[in-house]
Amino acid sequence: MRSFASYALWLLGATALVSASEPAADKESDVVSLTKDTFDDFIKSHDLVLAEFFAPWCGHCKALAPKYEEAATELKAKNIPLVKVDCTEEEDLCRNYGVEGYPTIKVFRGLDSTKPYLGARQSDAIVSYMIKQSLPAVSTVDEANLEEFKTMDKIVIIGYLASDDKGNADTFTKFAESQRDNYLFAASNEAALAESEQVKQPSLVLYKDFDEKKAVYDGKWTEEAILSWVKTASTPLVGVVGPETYSGYITAGIPLAYIFAETQEEREKFTEEFKPIAEKHRGAINIATIDAKMFGAHAGNLNLDPQKFPSFAIQDPEKNAKYPYDQSKEINAKDVGKFIQNVLDGKVEPSIKSEPIPETQEGPVTVVVAHSYKELVIDNEKDVLLEFYAPWCGHCKALAPKYEELASLYADVPDLASKVTIAKIDATANDVPDSITGFPTIRLYPAGAKDAPVEYNGSRTVEDFVNFIKENGKHKVDAHAAGSKKAEEGVDVTSAPSESQTAEAGEKDAHHDEL
Repeated sequence: MRSFASYALWLLGATALVSASEPAADKESDVVSLTKDTFDDFIKSHDLVLAEFFAPWCGHCKALAPKYEEAATELKAKNIPLVKVDCTEEEDLCRNYGVEGYPTIKVFRGLDSTKPYLGARQSDAIVSYMIKQSLPAVSTVDEANLEEFKTMDKIVIIGYLASDDKGNADTFTKFAESQRDNYLFAASNEAALAESEQVKQPSLVLYKDFDEKKAVYDGKWTEEAILSWVKTASTPLVGVVGPETYSGYITAGIPLAYIFAETQEEREKFTEEFKPIAEKHRGAINIATIDAKMFGAHAGNLNLDPQKFPSFAIQDPEKNAKYPYDQSKEINAKDVGKFIQNVLDGKVEPSIKSEPIPETQEGPVTVVVAHSYKELVIDNEKDVLLEFYAPWCGHCKALAPKYEELASLYADVPDLASKVTIAKIDATANDVPDSITGFPTIRLYPAGAKDAPVEYNGSRTVEDFVNFIKENGKHKVDAHAAGSKKAEEGVDVTSAPSESQTAEAGEKDAHHDEL
């Protein structure tokens, strides 16, 4: 199942994928290829290893290859090896490590300590991430190595603490351990060093290679408060949205404002013009430019015309809301600044993208659109099974005939149709209030408990769907039992597939996810 977030990232990286998939010039690789016969011994003989599990036909693996190679070359000097395993040749090895999609990248500290790689798929991000993994959660700095440590990463956080300040030291250490994948940490208990940095003990200083270069924390020493500050201080006033930054912006917990522009000159101009606005609203909204030539298709996801630039929109991932700025107006900091303020003040209604409401429902599956969502899914006393699908999704296409068959079991029997609706919505053409993590996503909205939908994770067979609706719906409708009764009365009701058919279908769905 391809996740919706991953699809958005794919849109942002599509151009890069095309160029990166071109074969690189032949050279000796610094990425070590491993097999089931060499994997264990290699991992055991190195303290820290980054492993990519890939398939030769995978487009994303091809896009990653040159970046992975570049990172391997740089990290080789630090004795941090990068390895790869061809899962089409080493199926058992990949299965043992839970590989379900390609590429899967994992960090190994021996065979018994494995965790997923959580960084971006860019060479500098891989290098930065693995250097963090190679160092202690909190390094020690002094006058001799302070300046060097400051420049070891784009973001470096140093605690200046007195030697007897155990409480704040413990808080800082716990925070560093929880965030070591994201930031580089160090500490010093030298009062003279703190004074040379123009701070008092205790102080927390975030060094960065952009904007004001340095930020000093003056809030409460709690992990939650520090994290909130670090997230804000480490984000550029006006940043850049791209494949390596998109996920961080979306998970930041605050709205993201996009400035779409086609040229580098335009983006640089907007960056400078919007810095005062970004400073004013720092911590309440992030503002970033985005290359409209490379990633203009993403404008359509924000309910903008993806052919008209420059343009501006705000996305609030927490509320699943979008606020496109009128594209007939000029993009300037003064007017857009007022728009930003109005959105933050709740004075702008979110834009809702919707297909037209069907004049008639054709077929047993009820078609839902954004403008009919409340009526057909929420504001009724029926158990509603709703499929969120994408037209390009192969699994959605494979499910369609079975879903139609399922819907017929209820739609063809008036008593059942009054209690159960089988419905679908194109989640790429309609804005929905629910968070969608993949296609197809199927949820049951029980009557009387619409605010607590039950996600379906079983085999995609008619029989299992029927059982799921019976077990989780308020009305406890058993379509098979009703169908059998109608059949005895001489009514032709569509029957479920045979056990062998459903088992075969379920097996196909379970093991052939799209990548």
